[in-house]
Amino acid sequence: MRIAIDAMGGDHAPDVNLEASLAAAREWPDTEIILTGPADLLRGRLGDNVPGNLRIVDAKEIIAADEEPVRAVRRKPDSSMVVAGRLVKEGAADAMVSSGNTGALMATGLLVVGRLPGIDRPGLAPMLPSLDDVGVLALDLGANMDAKPEHLLQYAIMGTIYREKVHGISRPRVGLLNVGTEPGKGNELAKAAYALLEKAPIHFVGNVEARDVLLRNCDVLVCDGFNGNILLKAMEGAVSVFIRMLREELNASVKNRLAALMLRPAFRKVRNKLNDEEYNGAPLLGVNGLVFKSHGSSGARAVKNAIRNARDAIRNGLREALGGEFGTGG
Repeated sequence: MRIAIDAMGGDHAPDVNLEASLAAAREWPDTEIILTGPADLLRGRLGDNVPGNLRIVDAKEIIAADEEPVRAVRRKPDSSMVVAGRLVKEGAADAMVSSGNTGALMATGLLVVGRLPGIDRPGLAPMLPSLDDVGVLALDLGANMDAKPEHLLQYAIMGTIYREKVHGISRPRVGLLNVGTEPGKGNELAKAAYALLEKAPIHFVGNVEARDVLLRNCDVLVCDGFNGNILLKAMEGAVSVFIRMLREELNASVKNRLAALMLRPAFRKVRNKLNDEEYNGAPLLGVNGLVFKSHGSSGARAVKNAIRNARDAIRNGLREALGGEFGTGG
């Protein structure tokens, strides 16, 4: 297995990407880790104690977080992100991971890696936490702001394949994000998508309300990128505020601080359930290769988890399964 890492992508690049790549290379000796970025810089940061399954492919340009995505990808063919995408396109890498500019990664997926035949718009599919620790795969959560019913049908099929292949879930339940659970609810997009999903060769369980997602009443949550991104940001904000409020209350008095000491293991367990680092590494489903998006603010642990997700996808034949469904197993 060969996984290309965009070493210069993300808020804390390249250090966290190098730390994660070193840890991944040492833990998984059967996996070749390919760092893309300025070779001299990366070699200087890595030092001498580098595992034999980690190598560097020189890429002298960097796509910044604030650059216009399509223009950046076209004007910077020697950027660390584009070079990683080209390795996937040419078969020199089985997957790529980047914490860089999300729009640029989308453009790299479409313009460099290429779209799967039969897919109109690839979708970004992060995992959302759930009470039982299994998680919910949700797509699309921000790749496309506008969608048609046919796009949501494709998301449902791709999400089903991902959960079957990568997570080993038999007949994953597919839910449609909506304002109510009853058939006929929602806007025109939701109503039209519902009719398509009912007839699709998937285990469709109907409409799902946002308040129930963390209870995992479905395994795959389908929505358009606009509403999906609002759902994601609202959940992230709610979790952040909850943890902050809890910390303030636990430090409000001596009695509370003593109680907090006793309950620390339980609080740590809850925090870990909600920690997005554990779920880091969202696949861009619908491109003709394996492309994974890591959070821009990721630390080394989160990047390593994204590499783990890419490795699991390769090992379980995700690309071949999606290609077989949508036109190419190449």
